[in-house]
Amino acid sequence: MAKRKVDQEETVVEQPVQEYTAPFWEVYQKEILYAIGAFALIFLVWWGYKKLIVEPKQQEAVASMWKAQSMFERDSFKMALENPGVDADGFLAVIDKYGSTPAGNTAKYYAGVCYLQMGDFDNAIKYMEDFDAEGDILPGMKYGILGDSYAEKQDFSKALSMYEKASDAPNELVASIYLKRFALLNEKQGNKDAAVKAYERLRRDFPNPTAQDWRDIEKYISRAGGGQ
Repeated sequence: MAKRKVDQEETVVEQPVQEYTAPFWEVYQKEILYAIGAFALIFLVWWGYKKLIVEPKQQEAVASMWKAQSMFERDSFKMALENPGVDADGFLAVIDKYGSTPAGNTAKYYAGVCYLQMGDFDNAIKYMEDFDAEGDILPGMKYGILGDSYAEKQDFSKALSMYEKASDAPNELVASIYLKRFALLNEKQGNKDAAVKAYERLRRDFPNPTAQDWRDIEKYISRAGGGQ
């Protein structure tokens, strides 16, 4: 009996140790709380900046430049830029004080137009390029005014580039105005094919029987060498 006991081998089966895996929240609880706190702080800073700084600044800017806008409407461009009257800022001062506000951005557009009208084409380009144009009308106007400024500087390649961009504006009136300038400048530069193509697009995409220019569009096409 003793021998049988010796010959028998006992088989020991080791049970695997089950490790406890904590949920993600428990493992990274501190990091998550820090991240949430950081996002909350960023939001509060942004909200406070908007409500306590941006909006009051915008109101100040609007109140500050009403006189300059009045001078602009009277074609008093130099006064509108620099000295529209007592207790009022010209567009340049509005840009300097409130350039980050929507009103300050609008002042850049006004300044660009003023300089164009005054014959200072470099400053017209500078302020118009700084102007952040949005919507259906203003982007086309921005490119068109840049085109006018470059054309006045005899930089016709840039003028054509700007007019072409303006001619793609969503607003049909703006697009048609600068498409015609694009066509005329191409014709003047001897780019007959580009001029004819632009005139034909004007006839096709912007029909306006009440406008003399549109009624004469066949003359423009023929003059540029089309229809032959």
